Amino acid sequence: MSSNAQTKSQVTVNESENPLNINYQMLKKSSLVLRALNHKLRQQIVQIIASKGKISVTDLYIQLRIEQSVASQHLAILRKVNILITERSGKFIFYKINHDRIGTINQFIKDLVG
Repeated sequence: MSSNAQTKSQVTVNESENPLNINYQMLKKSSLVLRALNHKLRQQIVQIIASKGKISVTDLYIQLRIEQSVASQHLAILRKVNILITERSGKFIFYKINHDRIGTINQFIKDLVG
């Protein structure tokens, strides 16, 4: 067995070997949500959308003075973790804050650090 394979097997924790009963899959998903918000540009995006109510990607990248592709990539990250929701109006897609999700995240953070 290679040393790389040994390291991987030693790092992997089976549920039966987990006396703390930590759901590592849920932990990983939770960290992705926090990482999505722990980025300066994404924080700016969330603040702009919150202040405007809803915004198109075009209005967003113009306001931030960034490339459209960069704005779209960051919006996709925020959508993937359900922080943003979309609303279609004709050929335009508007991004809005998922306030229920933000409330859940805020409560989680308070509980975590409290």
